[in-house]
Amino acid sequence: MIKAVLFDLDGTLLNRDASVKQFIEWQYHRLHEWLGHIPKELYISRFTELDAKGYVWKDKVYQQLVQEFNINITWQQLLQDYIDEFQNCCIPFANLFNMLESVKSRSCRLGIITNGRGLFQIKNMKALGIVTYFDTILVSEWEGIKKPNPDIFRRALKQMEVSPHESLYVGDHPENDVQGAQAVGMYGVWKKENYRDSVGADFVIDDLSELPMILERLNG
Repeated sequence: MIKAVLFDLDGTLLNRDASVKQFIEWQYHRLHEWLGHIPKELYISRFTELDAKGYVWKDKVYQQLVQEFNINITWQQLLQDYIDEFQNCCIPFANLFNMLESVKSRSCRLGIITNGRGLFQIKNMKALGIVTYFDTILVSEWEGIKKPNPDIFRRALKQMEVSPHESLYVGDHPENDVQGAQAVGMYGVWKKENYRDSVGADFVIDDLSELPMILERLNG
């Protein structure tokens, strides 16, 4: 019997690719006085490349952009703009709220385990309007450990008072999410990303709306 469903944030609940694109375009226009000498599409594509799907923190991204494009404001100012304003560009994946309502209606507890900066990630969750759905939220910076370290999964399960075999974890990263959850005995659900290959997920979904069907299957 599945009693808890836990999620990754970026690339799973938050459509990070769409959110980043919207933010960078907005940043370019807001800071056009300093960025206007760079062709917009070049600024967007170079940021996206350096960002590496969010696995490079933006201090390094902006340092490189300032150096490459001779930008006349500091990388610290650009970084602070990202920290302050990204929350205004958060785009959820389709069917997010219907899925959360459906899972909660099955008396399942909900949790988030996300790698990233604590306040930044919480702001993004609040921007999506999802914080109140979750019983437990763990962010790697605040926990001092990050996925796929099994301790962060165990910590969440302990807080939710469920055993691993009573829970499943949904994420887009095969190693950090799927294998990390499976290593502690949870079901691993891969939210499919076209640029990655699945690594032995228990279930694969293309859309969040498919998740309630998995719960029906597991819970009979």
